[in-house]
Amino acid sequence: MKRISAVQALGSGDYHDFAYDNMLSNKAYRVAISESSNAEKLLNSFKDRYKSYRLAWKGQPDHAISSKLLGDKFIDFAQSPMCVDIEVAAICDLACPFCYRQSIATPDKVMSLDLFHTIIDQCVDIGVPSVKLNWRGEPLLNPKLPEMIKYAKNKGILEVIINTNATTLDKKTSLAIIDAGLDLMIYSFDGGSKETYEKMRPGRFENNYFENVYENIRLFSELRDEKNAIFPRTKIQMILTDDTQKEKNDFIDLFNDCVDYVSVKAFTERGNNLSGLEEEIRNKVKSVLNTSSDSIPYWRDMEGSLYISSNRLPCEQPFQRLMVTYDGRVSMCCYDWGVENPVGYVDEAAYIDGEHEYERVIELVNDGKRGYSGFMDGVRLPNNYSNPEKKVGTIKNIWEGRDIQKVRDNHILNKIESIEVCKKCPFKETYNWKKL
Repeated sequence: MKRISAVQALGSGDYHDFAYDNMLSNKAYRVAISESSNAEKLLNSFKDRYKSYRLAWKGQPDHAISSKLLGDKFIDFAQSPMCVDIEVAAICDLACPFCYRQSIATPDKVMSLDLFHTIIDQCVDIGVPSVKLNWRGEPLLNPKLPEMIKYAKNKGILEVIINTNATTLDKKTSLAIIDAGLDLMIYSFDGGSKETYEKMRPGRFENNYFENVYENIRLFSELRDEKNAIFPRTKIQMILTDDTQKEKNDFIDLFNDCVDYVSVKAFTERGNNLSGLEEEIRNKVKSVLNTSSDSIPYWRDMEGSLYISSNRLPCEQPFQRLMVTYDGRVSMCCYDWGVENPVGYVDEAAYIDGEHEYERVIELVNDGKRGYSGFMDGVRLPNNYSNPEKKVGTIKNIWEGRDIQKVRDNHILNKIESIEVCKKCPFKETYNWKKL
């Protein structure tokens, strides 16, 4: 049951080595040292926590799955999620052709500072080491982002990460982010040329220009150097597609001197089912597999080789992290874009009037509003596959709750198909692949 490798969601090994070796410059440590009488002991405790977190990132799900830690047995073993993804902004200013926003209604909203404080406080109470301040939107569009980063670091969160498209990363924002103590900023930038980038990352409300974003990224590097800061580390990644594959070297050359880690990444989603293949190829595959089914998943690598799924693999995400939307819905996985399988709520707004914002998106599409019409013409409301009790919970009791325990147990017991969101999951690491 070997997984197809993909870049880890929380960055490369080089970054984590750097973060460990330079813990003295971690803002959470620098805040804590002002109240400590034993600097060496404090530093060692911070480094030990970070090392434990990174070892557990793969080790925790692997052990839980292989040892079949069902229900409370997993909770007894794993005290907290290793990362909580906090959606500080659901709004996005781009209209990327591969984005789920095209198909599932996503409100253009940002998280309140009060709710953010509540979530961070709960994370600190149970020892969550890492938070990532984005999910479905662009975090820089929340004007409180620097304040949020600072709050998390002052509270002792070891690692704070954002993914950004960098369209609004101006000088003022850059300086504020550096001062706030961000640990890692990951740029999403697809293409090694103006033509390809603007095709892959078009603006939603106004044109998005290659030159502007490229200059923003270079400016951030210059400002960090001027402040003699080593954090946040920066990483830029490009998804390999038919459009970007040929520009891999150009992409690397663009950013080698202004970004700490330059990465190209295989597309992490599988293709369609066999029904999506050309008839001749489909019939050949069905003959080889001795099957009449059209529902078997497939994917192609960048060389064109065809892979067919032989079975499913348990997903690591429910054993690693939780996702919290701008209004307080809690999801088990980043691929549950519409939170169609919620596992709890940390704010009552999510279940009292939260559906209105999703319905509003449909209205704006139907009214032909700019930023909605054309780009989102096929959008639908999220489905509802689970019904957790409508009450305000905490990160701790949701992580330990029956709704997400049911998901974990079904993955451990190879009953993945019983979870509707997981059944149709596009993440190819959750499949066992056979090359044809």
